[in-house]
Amino acid sequence: MTNQANIDTAAATDVIEYVPLTDLYLSDLNPRQEVADEGIDLLADSLVACGLIQNIAGLRDEAGKVGVVAGGRRLRALNIAVAERPDLAQVPVRMAPSAFVAEEWANAENTSREELDPVDEVRAYHRMAEKALSTAKISQAFGVTEAHVRRRLALAGLPDPVLDALKAGEISMGQAKAMTVSEDEKKILEVLERAKRGWFNEYQIKSALKPDAFDSDNRKARFVGQGSYEAAGGSVTQNLFEDEVLFNNPDILDRLFAEKLDDEATRLQEAEGWAWVMTTEDSNPFWYELQRDHGFARTYRIEGILSEEQTERYDELADLANGPLSVNAEHSLRGAVDVLDEEGQNELDALQEIIEGYYSDAQKSLSGILVHVSHSGSVEVMRGLVRQDDQAEAIAQGIIEDSKHSDAGKAPKEKPAYSQKFVEDMTAIRLAAVQTALLEKPDYLLSLFAFAVSPASGYGNDLFGFGYNATERNAPEIDDQFALDPRLGGERDEDAENEFEAFRDIAGQGKVDAFAAFRDAGKKLRNGEITAFLARAFKMQGPEFMAEIEAEIGADIRAIWTPSAENCFKRLKGPQLDVLYLSMLDLADDSAAYKGFAKSKKGEKNAALHKLFNDPDHQNALGVTAEQKARIDAWVPECF
Repeated sequence: MTNQANIDTAAATDVIEYVPLTDLYLSDLNPRQEVADEGIDLLADSLVACGLIQNIAGLRDEAGKVGVVAGGRRLRALNIAVAERPDLAQVPVRMAPSAFVAEEWANAENTSREELDPVDEVRAYHRMAEKALSTAKISQAFGVTEAHVRRRLALAGLPDPVLDALKAGEISMGQAKAMTVSEDEKKILEVLERAKRGWFNEYQIKSALKPDAFDSDNRKARFVGQGSYEAAGGSVTQNLFEDEVLFNNPDILDRLFAEKLDDEATRLQEAEGWAWVMTTEDSNPFWYELQRDHGFARTYRIEGILSEEQTERYDELADLANGPLSVNAEHSLRGAVDVLDEEGQNELDALQEIIEGYYSDAQKSLSGILVHVSHSGSVEVMRGLVRQDDQAEAIAQGIIEDSKHSDAGKAPKEKPAYSQKFVEDMTAIRLAAVQTALLEKPDYLLSLFAFAVSPASGYGNDLFGFGYNATERNAPEIDDQFALDPRLGGERDEDAENEFEAFRDIAGQGKVDAFAAFRDAGKKLRNGEITAFLARAFKMQGPEFMAEIEAEIGADIRAIWTPSAENCFKRLKGPQLDVLYLSMLDLADDSAAYKGFAKSKKGEKNAALHKLFNDPDHQNALGVTAEQKARIDAWVPECF
């Protein structure tokens, strides 16, 4: 009910008696002799819906009647509710063993109430809500805020096993709250089992239930806005406990983000008069990366010069803007007293623009802007970028300095086809594919191990990694549509979970008995554990040796990974996607299908290729042939 201290009953024997309602009366010891009728009516409604959740406390008198010393409001409400629920006529009462204890209870009742078990509270509110009682009435009946009731009712939507586990102390309230982000009962129950074993904290629970969702603080969500996202068909989940909204459709959010960014970039280019504009999904692009990857030079604002009069005026306005004038100020600013008014602020801004400088028309004719969205979701602009093709002319016009751009006009250095992070992810997937194939080739794997520990392999063992932190990463950071075998560190499925529990049971027997039980399990189990251990320890090899191993054991990246917009296409450049689409479908350069794809926006290209690689119905609609389908099913980026 509240977070105040519970009534102290330590000094008394906890005796509960069922007493007829007609034998109960309000004791003179009870401090709450006067209460509002409206509150009693609401409490009566809750008693009809939920029954008596908290016992009344009383003291039996010489006549055999019981004076209620704690629970006077409940007694009044019971006399109303019994008309609809006759079963309430027998009332459980905690009996005080003496008048002294009864008086202690009565005094405690005036300042505290016994706190309900949270799960009992959740279920009580839910039963009242099912009786069509409003949140306001429930909150008044229980003496809590409406926000508290709404949060408890959010928990009421969880499957019963979750509430049972919370009541039993198998999971925390925080873990239960985290499960409210999903309505998928099957997923919730799967996560519950992991949470009960201590494997999932609150963050991991939400990530498992909503792996692709963006929270409302995400920069893309801030930039697009919830209204625009929902208008485009996106769904949200309200997390009442953390006052956050989850955007459940990342594909819609990504598309809207790209479209709005393009629109903002075009608007800025036209409004400011730049020769060109480009955008980036990077939230914080660095100048050195732009120089390295694009060969940009940069032209800077032409600094303005304030006149003597303007300088004096700027200082006056700046002082005023930075804080109130002291009472000893010798003069005021054109009638201002202690704050800068709107007219003064506009004047200050105009002077500040002169100081910051401007770009000339000549500069803008040979340079452009880079537009991106910051971590906070606001549009940021990097201005005055000069492309390599324009740098010679920019030098000739004095827009950039020759000494700083001696390579102007030369061809830019060849840029890597793939980003380093993407290559690292694909390398991890490639290693996982080899390890997965090795699981099915135990003899080959043992030969590799024997070779590694023999002098035949040369000095040092670089085939396997043993010990802490010696193995290599075999899972990508973006693990969309990637499935790693549990034996290699992937998420345990039901079979793997059962096997793990069996091993834990064996381990609980102590080393001697556990070893005996392990041997009794047979050589197949033993050999399987050796194979799994060695496969997980296998490391990346040099290009020639790695290619030989892959070919001999039939390792296949596509057996454990499927290209998607999230894990692949959005990480490639537009021209790369054009070539991929053309080659997968055997299109001609001048075909309408290819031209339409090439002219589409980057986000649309990502989505189109995602459907081509993942949607059989879409493939059929495009008339994909068996040969093209085989090509699509086998494709991996050439980045090794």
